[in-house]
Amino acid sequence: MIGAKVIAGVVQVLGGVGLSPLIPGLVQHFKARLQGRPGPSPLQPYRELRRLWRKSAVSPYPRTPIYELAPPIVAGSLLLALLLVPVAGRSPGWPVGHDALVLVGLFALGRFAITLAAWDTGGGFGLMGASRDLTLAVSVEAVLLLVLLVVALPSGSTDLLALSASAARARVWGEPAHWAAALAFALVILAETGRQPVDNPDTHLELTMIHEGPLLEYAGRELAYLHWSAAARHWIMLVLATELFVPQPAPFAARLAVLAVSLPVWCVLLALVETTQAKMRVLRVPMFLGAGGAVCLLGLASWFAGGGS
Repeated sequence: MIGAKVIAGVVQVLGGVGLSPLIPGLVQHFKARLQGRPGPSPLQPYRELRRLWRKSAVSPYPRTPIYELAPPIVAGSLLLALLLVPVAGRSPGWPVGHDALVLVGLFALGRFAITLAAWDTGGGFGLMGASRDLTLAVSVEAVLLLVLLVVALPSGSTDLLALSASAARARVWGEPAHWAAALAFALVILAETGRQPVDNPDTHLELTMIHEGPLLEYAGRELAYLHWSAAARHWIMLVLATELFVPQPAPFAARLAVLAVSLPVWCVLLALVETTQAKMRVLRVPMFLGAGGAVCLLGLASWFAGGGS
């Protein structure tokens, strides 16, 4: 048991920090292949991070310490979030705990910090992207909370270790509420990771940017922090999807193998969605996410109608 927790902790830290850039790299690579193009190497995000780390920072003027503090706050919040999410149903028991609501709060903290930085510099495109991001965040966080509420019903707890253990039982897969939460969480993944049809990660047109807009004022190591944070968000969401919505075997080694197989599969599915779906208008995104909220509410209704078994 102790050995399993140690291995899980190593994967949480080294995997989350070192392997998270591989997730968007795989998505871009698979998307290019599906579109009949050679595409970039899956290791391209590492090259971008190395290039940015070696460049000197170019800061706008005027600015305040808010601008300079935002990248480390965003990266720090995502680093803490990595420790919250269990791996293969195990975690060494970090001081931050494993409460799912804290995870939502850390996501919100990072979003709030980068929004303040956009307001601090006052750039037109940065403010536009930040305002769009905050508008969508209202729907994203509401749906995410509904998903966590639904998956917490069988265990009666918002602790991610308890949620992972509950999802590993065969009984929950017979509950319509769990399937409803899985469908809604798929929409949350698209929104939180800035993927189509919610956002287009490939665009460089400022008028259509959402998540990339507030980053336009950054360069060098500060931009490297923000790019890594975006990759870490991919890692967290996909690991959480595996822990909560993929049938799990009992042994720890088998669950770890399921995680290793699931992550590339999620990347293929994200690439498939981006290949088949065009970016929707910004005003339609809340309706898109609202459909996920409606599905969760139907799942809640089915749970209570069935007696909460």
